[in-house]
Amino acid sequence: MAVKDYLRQRFFPHMWCPGCGHGTILNSLLRAIEELGLNKNNIVMTSGIGCSARISGYVDFHSLHTLHGRALAFATGVKLSKPSLKTIVPMGDGDALAIGGNHFIHACRRNIDITAIVMNNRIYGMTGGQFSPLSGQGKKATTAPYLTIDSEFDVVKLAMAAGASFVARSTAYHAKEATGILKKAITHKGFSVVEILSQCPTHYGRKNKEGDAPAMLELHKTNTAPLGSKALEENPHLVPRGIFIAEERPEYCEEYEKVMNKAQGR
Repeated sequence: MAVKDYLRQRFFPHMWCPGCGHGTILNSLLRAIEELGLNKNNIVMTSGIGCSARISGYVDFHSLHTLHGRALAFATGVKLSKPSLKTIVPMGDGDALAIGGNHFIHACRRNIDITAIVMNNRIYGMTGGQFSPLSGQGKKATTAPYLTIDSEFDVVKLAMAAGASFVARSTAYHAKEATGILKKAITHKGFSVVEILSQCPTHYGRKNKEGDAPAMLELHKTNTAPLGSKALEENPHLVPRGIFIAEERPEYCEEYEKVMNKAQGR
């Protein structure tokens, strides 16, 4: 039912490469929305530029395909003008933390009721395989033929430090887990950040000898562990998954309404 209700089927087949994890993330998102029983007319999705940003064209919601890195700025405007709308922002490495990094930290700081999905494939896939702020050291890319020397951002730590009130991480391999996390993120009142590790076999996997899509998914399985698990306790080098923070804090639109009421003498 979700396929018929929530997708613009006329725009398929999609443009993602075979084996890309972004389609799985779209699947998890649609299942979350369906299980929550949300009306698609009450959902707005904004996106910028890149592989992940194509999602806004495939979903049958109100959608904005905007400027590179500015998806959260557009979403902020939408949310302030229509606070009742569910606002979802899928972003890749660049939209979230390169050109869009400043918007990201301030959206976290404001705690506006938006769900930001950071689809982390550690590379710029659509534009040719350049390294990104999420690639990390010692990685090969078209713009780093002799390997990268830049450290990567930790999306979870950055979001928490900047003030996001809901922060979580999952992977394209853990699709059901991702659906459950996205449901909680969407219903959370405040700025929600969900990082989902996604495989890019075309550029990242091939250049860094991580294999094809199944091999990269296997790495998502073996190189991560749930928060509080024995595996994570025994091997701190594993990437933790789960919900890192979920706190109730004053939400920006509600606080802004108080200012407007005060200014109007109400």
